Parts: sequence; structure tokens; C-alpha cells
Amino acid sequence: MRAARLALGALGLAALAWGLLLVADLGPQVVDVLVWVVGGVLAHDAVLAPVVVGLGALLALVAPPWLRPPLVRLLVVLGPLTLVAVPVLGRFGARPDNPTLLDRPYTTGWLVIAAVAVLLTVVAALRARRAQLVDETEPRP
Repeated sequence: MRAARLALGALGLAALAWGLLLVADLGPQVVDVLVWVVGGVLAHDAVLAPVVVGLGALLALVAPPWLRPPLVRLLVVLGPLTLVAVPVLGRFGARPDNPTLLDRPYTTGWLVIAAVAVLLTVVAALRARRAQLVDETEPRP
């Protein structure tokens, strides 16, 4: 286990070093990258995290116990995914003089990923419900 942790740590440090080298080559665009990174952290901590915690607390009050974990997982997946996708879904930065910017069907991609996440959530919820029903029908010693 220790070897795996060390290997993963080394891989993470190598990825970090590579990323820093790439950022260093950006020149004056480094400020834009830093603004984007800080904005992402602020958006996560000031918007996304409180919304997910609030919705999770609401779900704890209204959802049955077997449904809570799958719904929380869905929130944890779709929240950050949507937050990261906002710039491309809103087509911020698109320019008519450069049609190669934002030239993919980002909304379709987000909808597909969201549908897969919802489908997996439904499967997990049905499995949890079935497990609960089996537990309720088994005689207790």
C-alpha cells in the first residue's frame, strides 16, 4: 500500500511540474489563468459547496433513507461538472471572426453526461431500495 501511495504521489508531483512548465510558457496570459483558477475556487467555495450542502440537507429531510446517498452522489457529480461547463455552455469567448473557437456541441455533451449520471443514480437508488426491502423481509434472530 505504501508503494502505491508513493507511486501515485510521484505521479501527481510529475503532473504538477508539467503543468507549471506549461503555465510558465504562457507569458502574459499567466494572469488570465490565475484569474480563472481563483475564480473557480471562489465559485466552488462561495456558490457550489453551499448549494450542494443545502440541497443535501433538504434531501435528508424529504428523501427516504435509501435514496439519499445516490442523490447526494448525483449532486456531487453534476454540481462541479455544470460549474466547469458554464463558460462553454454560455459560449463566453465565442467570436464571429474565429469560428474554430467553441466549435463543438457542448450542450449536447453536457446533456449526455447528465443523462448518464441520472441513469446511474436511478440504478443505484433501485439497488438500494431492493436491498432495503430484502433486509425488511428477512426474519430477525
